[in-house]
Amino acid sequence: MSDIEDIEVRGGQGQVLDPETYRDSIGTMEQSGKRKWVFPRKPKGKYTNYRNIVSYLLLIIYFTLPFIKINGNPLLMFNVIDREFFIFGQPFYPQDFFILTLGAIASLIFIIVFTIAFGRIFCGWICPQTIFMESIFRKIEYLIEGDRNKQMKLDRQEWNSEKIWKRSLKWSIYVIISLIITHFMFMYIVGYEEVFKIVGEGPFAHPTNFIVMILLTAAFYFVFAWFREQVCTLVCPYGRLQGVLIDKDTINVFYDFKRGENRAKWRKGEDRKAAGKGDCIDCHQCVVVCPTGIDIRDGQQLECINCTACIDACDEVMEKVGLPKGLIRYASENEIEKETQFKFTGRMKGFSIFLFLLVGFLGYLLYSRGEMEAKFIKPAGSTFFVRDGKITNTYNYTFLNKTNEKKIVTIKVIDPAHGEITYSASSKIQVDRDKISKGTINISFPENDMKLSKQNITIGVYDMKGKLIDSYQTYFEGPFKLQF
Repeated sequence: MSDIEDIEVRGGQGQVLDPETYRDSIGTMEQSGKRKWVFPRKPKGKYTNYRNIVSYLLLIIYFTLPFIKINGNPLLMFNVIDREFFIFGQPFYPQDFFILTLGAIASLIFIIVFTIAFGRIFCGWICPQTIFMESIFRKIEYLIEGDRNKQMKLDRQEWNSEKIWKRSLKWSIYVIISLIITHFMFMYIVGYEEVFKIVGEGPFAHPTNFIVMILLTAAFYFVFAWFREQVCTLVCPYGRLQGVLIDKDTINVFYDFKRGENRAKWRKGEDRKAAGKGDCIDCHQCVVVCPTGIDIRDGQQLECINCTACIDACDEVMEKVGLPKGLIRYASENEIEKETQFKFTGRMKGFSIFLFLLVGFLGYLLYSRGEMEAKFIKPAGSTFFVRDGKITNTYNYTFLNKTNEKKIVTIKVIDPAHGEITYSASSKIQVDRDKISKGTINISFPENDMKLSKQNITIGVYDMKGKLIDSYQTYFEGPFKLQF
């Protein structure tokens, strides 16, 4: 780029734009309320390269996690239908829902702390919407339709053969990718074996699953082919939450207005400082590269997703005109206004301490979750019976093995300790890993030992080494006795 006229009016493909068309192509909304389609220029630069690496790593993780197993269990699966949940290969059940709830709360607090300190970096670097949009769908669009100017030209032209085949090709690929994303999402719910089975047996064998997949595919296609940045600017609640959480010490993508103003066009050989001009040459390259169509120079905005595309675009221009980089950079508002360094504020410290305590408590709950959960419930409508001087109650037991190995257990009455147990089958009960075992037992006490018509007892479940795995408190019924 030899002179500033090129910087002012040329896009990524070097085609000259009409000035009025150039201005109308930025932003997401007309004054009348009609949507303005955003055609961002293809970004390039240091931060873009870093973001590409992060995006590709996250995409690899997304498409490989469903196939990874630990001790025969999926690494990550949330089967809401069958109420089976696996996190890092460990099974979780509805009984453990409070642990998952605490984990969700801890994640929310982490997002809050992270947002207070670093703004919407999550949106620009990690958010699935951004990853899929910028690293898959947008790249396909650049490959088929070209960069910003070619896309604008294609959008304005009539539906001729070129436009029909380019749009048809792009939309067809979008549908295929949406189908792939949907199938992998299903793998996180029912497992990859079940998904392959459903696909192999065909839609007529599983009409409900087929309809759900089609609807989700249509939703993905709608989001990435048409709705796009409006997910971030209109729908996503995180952008609104950001407005409450950030303050002047939050790190965000900021335009250094103290250095950049007053804006003025570039004149070669001019002493801009002596002329009272700032470093911003008003080239609008930070605007045309923005995927949400905002002007970062207007200050912090909810629509900014901290994607750093404007940083790379501005640094490129600064390098070409011989001015220092960093006119747009990661900084806090106080750093720009007061020229102070980033500091860890009291609010950040308070949230961080609370997060640390919550994570510690969550870790304790996971560690002490227990190997097995046992329940002993009296059958509905059942009562006691007396035989040979003993009072007997019947209980249905349910054992849930939460470990990744088979367990063989036995049952004992802990309190009172002299209870006698009669099994409906073997006294050594086998419970397979990640399975539920059910059965029936009778518990008897000498009639003279029962002083109350209903009294509490504690039943323990032990492994073959005599270790107490779990205990359950229930009640034992006997005949009513008058107390004098």
